[in-house]
Amino acid sequence: MAFEGLSQKLTNAFKKLRNKGKLTEGDVKEAMREVRLALLEADVNFKVAKDFTNRVTERAVGADVMESLTPAQMVIKIVNEELTSLMGAESARVEFNSKPPTIIMLCGLQGAGKTTHAAKLGKWFKAQNHRPMLVACDIYRPAAIEQLKVVGAKAEVPVFEMGTENPVKIAKEAIKHAKDYGNDIVILDTAGRLHIDEQLMQELKNIKAEVHPDEILLTIDSMTGQDAVNVAKTFNELLDITGVILTKLDGDTRGGAALSVKAVTGRPIKFAGTGEKLEDLEQFHPDRMASRILGMGDVLSLIEQAEQKLDQKKAEELAEKMMKNKMDFNDMLDQYDQIRNMGPIKGILSKLPGIGNKLDDVDINEKQLDWNKAIILSMTPAERAKPGLMNPSRKRRIAAGSGRSVEEVNRLIKQLEQTQKMMRAFNSKGKKGKKMRSMMNGGGMPPMGGGFPGF
Repeated sequence: MAFEGLSQKLTNAFKKLRNKGKLTEGDVKEAMREVRLALLEADVNFKVAKDFTNRVTERAVGADVMESLTPAQMVIKIVNEELTSLMGAESARVEFNSKPPTIIMLCGLQGAGKTTHAAKLGKWFKAQNHRPMLVACDIYRPAAIEQLKVVGAKAEVPVFEMGTENPVKIAKEAIKHAKDYGNDIVILDTAGRLHIDEQLMQELKNIKAEVHPDEILLTIDSMTGQDAVNVAKTFNELLDITGVILTKLDGDTRGGAALSVKAVTGRPIKFAGTGEKLEDLEQFHPDRMASRILGMGDVLSLIEQAEQKLDQKKAEELAEKMMKNKMDFNDMLDQYDQIRNMGPIKGILSKLPGIGNKLDDVDINEKQLDWNKAIILSMTPAERAKPGLMNPSRKRRIAAGSGRSVEEVNRLIKQLEQTQKMMRAFNSKGKKGKKMRSMMNGGGMPPMGGGFPGF
């Protein structure tokens, strides 16, 4: 996941501060040298890293911090605030036109995921009760129009296209079409190039001059690190972009682009692509990202993710069954499906406080969840509903049917038994049981009865 390396290095630097009862100016400066090195290794712009550590040092060596009872915590608080400020301080929202349609022009180089993120944006806006429309303005890349039609259909968002007509004319006609058919958001998927050239920029300038977009969002690949920031700077100078969509933030990226783009261009990151699925798009929140980088978690985003992707009714039914100690393997199967809908387990764990910066030390096998599902699917309906039926011969049959070992079957059975035992303990304490039921039913999260499999 993004920022893993940076998060781990920052944690190590702050651990040294926590081990000291009282901090000196030298302690702070030594820690900031480690922080600066960590930022540079994460591909953060050199000037941005230098200015960041200078600001933190200036604040951290003040009397309020040095004489505090918990100086290390005060330094971390300052780093958190400065990280948030570095990425934009406040979440930047899309500016809607008071007279629809709102026009959003996407631009960027080839390979940054522009067409896919046009559909992701469309799906995101549709979930907000808007009526978006995608427009195929890339007439050069082979199959670009067809790709937009395919992802548009998956997102259930209409696509406007006029073949290889002039892109400026296509954009103009698309807006007329949107007004006639009640589409309140128009997303223009423009052409990209392998590199920035005069022809590309002139075409984008012509579209901008003709349709006056409310938002010009630059799609950049966070995997390219510092190069992404240089691209953003050039596009901003030539087009005056209003914001950035940072793609592939779920990949093995060092995070330099996310930490540098606002400082270098002055333009905020508005959205982040967090996976390959069309629903894997998040509004970018600088404060939440800063918390994740520092290992403080991002519970708010996790709850929002759960609310969007989980079957709330099933989660409540499962919580109720757990409280009545009636959970069986059918419920565990539903639970695994719910977890899978939320994306990779490592991504979920990265948003939990105190865990995100320790994932490098944890062996998480994403396939374990699928293996556990295979074991349950190899059981008979009676065995799933009544785990007490299990005996050695049944376990051997289930292991053979699922292609797993008897030891793994036993481990899964034990997982369910531990959940049931935990629920009995809660139910035996009336007030705690009531409180637990309230948390499960109201929190939007599925009860993780079997734990996260794999570690």
